[in-house]
Amino acid sequence: MARQEARDVTVMERWARFVHRRKWLVLAAWLVILVAGAAAARAFGGEFQTEFRLPGSESQRANDLLKERFPAQAGGEAEIVFEVPTGIDGARPQIEEVLARIQAEIPDVAAIESPFERPGYISPDGTIARAVVRFTFDADKVPHETAMQLIRLTEEAARPGFTVEPGGRVIQFNEQAEFGSEIYGLIAAVFILLIAFGSVVAMGVPIGAALFGLGTGLALITIAARWVGFPSFSSQFAAMIGIGVGIDYSLLVVTRFREAIHAGKRVEDAVVEAVTTSGRSVMFAGVVVAIAFLGLFVMGLPFVATLATAGAVVVLVAVAIALSLTPALLAVFGRRVDSLRVPFFHQSEGVDPRSPWYRLSRAIQARPWPFALLAGGLLVVLALPLLDMQLGFTDAGNRSPSSHSRKAYDLIAKGFGPGTNGPLLIVADTRNGNGGLERAVELLRATPGVANVTQPLLNPQGDTAVITVIPTTKPQDHATTELVHRLRNDVLQRAGTNGDRFYVTGVTAGQIDASDRISQRMPYLFIGVIGLSFILLTAMFRSVVVALKAAIMNLLSIGAAYGVVVAVFQWGWGGELIGVGTGPVEVFLPMMMFAILFGLSMDYEVFLISRIREEYLKTGDTGLAVANGLTATARVITAAAAIMVTVFLAFVLGPERVIKEFGIGLATAILVDATIVRILLVPSTMELLGRWNWWMPRWLDRILPNLHVEGPPASEGEPAGAAGSRPLTAGAGQTG
Repeated sequence: MARQEARDVTVMERWARFVHRRKWLVLAAWLVILVAGAAAARAFGGEFQTEFRLPGSESQRANDLLKERFPAQAGGEAEIVFEVPTGIDGARPQIEEVLARIQAEIPDVAAIESPFERPGYISPDGTIARAVVRFTFDADKVPHETAMQLIRLTEEAARPGFTVEPGGRVIQFNEQAEFGSEIYGLIAAVFILLIAFGSVVAMGVPIGAALFGLGTGLALITIAARWVGFPSFSSQFAAMIGIGVGIDYSLLVVTRFREAIHAGKRVEDAVVEAVTTSGRSVMFAGVVVAIAFLGLFVMGLPFVATLATAGAVVVLVAVAIALSLTPALLAVFGRRVDSLRVPFFHQSEGVDPRSPWYRLSRAIQARPWPFALLAGGLLVVLALPLLDMQLGFTDAGNRSPSSHSRKAYDLIAKGFGPGTNGPLLIVADTRNGNGGLERAVELLRATPGVANVTQPLLNPQGDTAVITVIPTTKPQDHATTELVHRLRNDVLQRAGTNGDRFYVTGVTAGQIDASDRISQRMPYLFIGVIGLSFILLTAMFRSVVVALKAAIMNLLSIGAAYGVVVAVFQWGWGGELIGVGTGPVEVFLPMMMFAILFGLSMDYEVFLISRIREEYLKTGDTGLAVANGLTATARVITAAAAIMVTVFLAFVLGPERVIKEFGIGLATAILVDATIVRILLVPSTMELLGRWNWWMPRWLDRILPNLHVEGPPASEGEPAGAAGSRPLTAGAGQTG
């Protein structure tokens, strides 16, 4: 085992010395990669489009059937809603003129359903009418310029007493304002790093490295988008993750380099120490984050899998940058890394018993129970709203009241009832005859919760029919979900006695299918990510207790983040401050946040515990190791967390609700994890556990590989001092 550790250290040392001696080559290589990637992305890159597919679901089978046999009913839809207080009939010429202009001027229009030709398209009071514009593409594939051209046309047609509002999925997909939120996060990161390092040069290295990594990662994702359907907000998501981890990972390497320089080491040796200690931590932490992202593939949702891929790509690029570009920059600057000092803020690195962090750690260790109970109680209180979490898909009704899609949504609800915004499509396979269609219509009209049912619309071949069902409740209402399940499991089963097969689809039904799929597969994600992280941490720190404690604390941080998201976005606490109304928590948000946060929280766990273990291997004293480890890492963890929090919160300023949810949730979890957990809960619980922190069953110690994150000391990984100070293993001084 010791020989294997020595080989690992040699590999890292050789790499570090290569980077130092070939620093200009490394810098030139990354510059070429960035420029070539940007050029390739511009020339060959694809577009980010939210393609919602759910393989194996009933709604997907129905959509595939429509595309095959009834393409006129399979394309994306936009709704044009008219309001004329004096009566729709009196404005018929103006309405028909608007629809004629749409048919003539808007490309890719397959058909237009006029309110004067389709029953039920004029409200009972005669003041609101809706027309449906069907495109030849799915809603997510309608070109942005086409949607914007439709919006401009309706804006030109509107005048006092004649309201025209475009809505529907096509408009909702494309009515997104561009917002460079990441620039605010970067500005905040600059100030935080200036305070943390007290040097413009030391600040500039992590910022420059992160920008290099983000540019490269986005280029790779854009090129992959030519073949992979990344969601429309993938670039925002990747920027949010890439900037945060990119700065943090390089920050850790820079910090350890400065500590070695301040200890009087040569520049090359300082680079080696930074790469073989913090660089190892970064490598492990980044791999864990990437694994957590890729664990989302078990959910069976293609758009979630592609979003996870985007996250994994930027994280792995950030790791590669931190292990190559960052040490190369440090080799170039050398002892000038502290140049351009900022008055009053310049600080040294390493363990200083006079540090406030050292005194805080000793104060916590002196009274571990009160601090442990206080920290645990705060986390539980923050997590309490989680018990009331309601999952769903946000729709136009949750958007800004000033948006066209929200105005159209409200007009439709006002004129036709809330269920009209979430119609259900019943697709009938009538190859064996259509004798069951009339019975299906009768049964549907007699079903509680159904407001209206249209007559079947047959395709030219007569082998496929579409029936539109309008629920009495809005799309996000639990009663609508129950209605979909009742139609599938009961009503349409009775209608298909003549050989007809009926499928329920539409946007609302597809979202319900996605919710059901996520609920079924979430346990696999939790078990897989937690289990793998537990094994990796156990192998790294040679302690079952440390790994178990890390998993529990990460879950507490994630629970607190869930609670804050529910309070803000579902209950509306402070929602008006960030421009959102109340609504359900996005159905895929908990699983995405779990994967992201479990990985990011593991970053701080690895950074802190690896330093504590390094100190423990030197001293054999757990209490002193905790105090020294916290002192050496608390400032950098705090700075790293502050950067991550500000980057995430910057995205709350953007227009996209789901990105706001990610921003609030991720910022909360990182803030909680870096303060309540790492500064209060970890020292107090480790003090209470004492030498049991390092308990490891002897049989498990034999079968797990030894994954040292920090380079093992000269003593081959055993703690200094007498044999009695060795890490506990089953059979070595205590019962197993």
